[in-house]
Amino acid sequence: MSPDNLSIVLVRPRGPINIGSVARVMMNFGFTRLRLVEPTPEYLSLDAKKMALTAFPILETAQVFDDLKSALSDIQAAFGTTRRFGKYRENFFTPAAAAETLNRDFSDISCALVLGPEDNGLETSDLSLCRHFITIPTHDGFPSMNLSHSLAILLYEISIFSAKIKKPPGLPAKKLAGGDEIEHMVDHMRETLLSIEFLDKQNPDHLLRTFRRIFGVAGLSSREVKIIEGLMSRIDWTEKERRKHAHVHHG
Repeated sequence: MSPDNLSIVLVRPRGPINIGSVARVMMNFGFTRLRLVEPTPEYLSLDAKKMALTAFPILETAQVFDDLKSALSDIQAAFGTTRRFGKYRENFFTPAAAAETLNRDFSDISCALVLGPEDNGLETSDLSLCRHFITIPTHDGFPSMNLSHSLAILLYEISIFSAKIKKPPGLPAKKLAGGDEIEHMVDHMRETLLSIEFLDKQNPDHLLRTFRRIFGVAGLSSREVKIIEGLMSRIDWTEKERRKHAHVHHG
């Protein structure tokens, strides 16, 4: 996994000392791309600087975003970290399994590790923007981990696996679709599948989450996204014609 392809995204981080520690851990493992979503205004304070030491430039060059969606707009594979399994247990990685996937399947595309606020982690709305989930198997009695400690475990595993495999040059990697292309496709699916009453109007996202998971596992290319969009457009057209005829017969 090239450090150029992996961004670390902190969502609403509160403690300047924690943010400083994160920069330090990133520097330890050679990663420099930090993105902050609604960070504490003190993320460049003296406390952060003391903690980051020579890694302080990582904080100075960090990109700051108003929301997670914009922070992930150019990211092709986002891994959200969470302790909450929810219903989607099968899509969870341990840090080692995530490291293997990142290095083996996603080494040439833009990826992100997304970590939530210190107190209660990522919210459901944040997690829904991630395609993959990582959970660190902590002890039930005290499951909450320090932000930089969590990141250290993840980057350590990625580095270990990176050292294990070096991809032979010249193997073409599949060019995956960008996050915004996928979002556009899912939005289109939502409208189309609502119009043909395939989705439950009360809870349309329930089934869409399943589709998202399938697409996440498949790792769609731009061409594949266009084909699915084409299918949705065809359904839109067919539905419009059907309604026209239905209207004529009733008229």
